[in-house]
Amino acid sequence: MSFETDEWRRAAEFHGHVCMGLTIGYRVAKIALAALKERRAPDEELIAVVENDACGVDAIMVMTGCTPGKGNFIFRDTGKNVYTFGSRNSGKAIRISVNGDIFKGSPEGRALQRKVIDGSATAEERAAYERYRDEQMNRIMDLPEEEFAAIREVDFAVPGKARLFASVKCSNCGEYAMEPRTRNQDGNVVCLDCFEDYTRTIKV
Repeated sequence: MSFETDEWRRAAEFHGHVCMGLTIGYRVAKIALAALKERRAPDEELIAVVENDACGVDAIMVMTGCTPGKGNFIFRDTGKNVYTFGSRNSGKAIRISVNGDIFKGSPEGRALQRKVIDGSATAEERAAYERYRDEQMNRIMDLPEEEFAAIREVDFAVPGKARLFASVKCSNCGEYAMEPRTRNQDGNVVCLDCFEDYTRTIKV
């Protein structure tokens, strides 16, 4: 695979830099679009369920057109490199579980990465890390799909399309919130920030 594509440049520009995580998301999006025979969604034709908030998610939004604002991007916080995509056009869905072994790299490369992250890397070490990073990115792009991830078709309950709701003024802070995200408290409507949760559930 090549990095010299308009879609890769758009993803990198949106994210702000290039990295292994962005490469993961780019490959995931390419696989999903090809498997579902879809293109970038102008509206809600595609649904993406992502299970982490790492760098690759930015590439997925750019490539697939699934975004929180359109309501076809769903964040399920499990911390996994797992992504599910559904097509409203075909009714098909796939689940892509990225192989965690591809992240290991070399001990030397990981040591350089730690130095770059904590700011202690010299100019030479930073240049060495960038070479290492680029090698890892190329490796990820060129891996056969079966080594990159487990990919399978799944049953998928397509969520309803995004809806518009009235905004309601919080009786406590005065800020407006969408009606389904408000609560009744002491006879008044309040937002989630002002709502005082009441529970008697304890962990033992």
